[in-house]
Amino acid sequence: MEFKRPDPETVRRFAFFSTSTISDALDKFGIGGGCKGITPAIPKVKMVGTAYTVRYIPVGAAKGTVGDYIDDVLPGDVVVLDNNSRTDCTVWGDILTVTAKMKGISGTVIDGVCRDLPTILKERYPIFSRGRFMMTGKDRVMVEATQVVVSIGMVQVKPGDILVGDDSGVVVVPQEMAEKVLEAARTIDEAEKCIVQAVREGFSLTEARTKFGYHTLQRKQE
Repeated sequence: MEFKRPDPETVRRFAFFSTSTISDALDKFGIGGGCKGITPAIPKVKMVGTAYTVRYIPVGAAKGTVGDYIDDVLPGDVVVLDNNSRTDCTVWGDILTVTAKMKGISGTVIDGVCRDLPTILKERYPIFSRGRFMMTGKDRVMVEATQVVVSIGMVQVKPGDILVGDDSGVVVVPQEMAEKVLEAARTIDEAEKCIVQAVREGFSLTEARTKFGYHTLQRKQE
């Protein structure tokens, strides 16, 4: 599948916003980007990068590999693994964690589970999944395709889309909407900071929210 990589500066700018703010910005365009059920393995890590996607399927008579794609992932990418929400076998462990950290990969998102949490904790590597489980995916699942459209937490992810992860979870920004979402996120972020400051200065919450249009910040544009 051919795709265009987003401008690195555009990707970098998403690091200034929380997933909550980005989600609100996506709402303005009628896009639900929050990956349901996908949570961080460790707290206080931020992930921002370009999607490198991998789709898994159950093995058949011929058993394929589970992780050799990592050699093709570029620094700054986010590894996006669609394991069909399976929680009975993992597709990410300590070897991949160390390899990804050394390569400068930004993080990993799994619609499924990871294992070897002690290594993830030691490396402070950003990983987001449905949990953890020790049973290997080898001889249970195999890579069907890389750099194809996948599903993570009921959200479509295309190669080249932008993923942001923090303590609140993971949000997906379609590459073609990146600039518009950034502008909306900036507006929302500034308004919410003004509301907080107004409350600190003695305004009631109702007054502050009304003054800065809180209830319409994420409302879908007509």
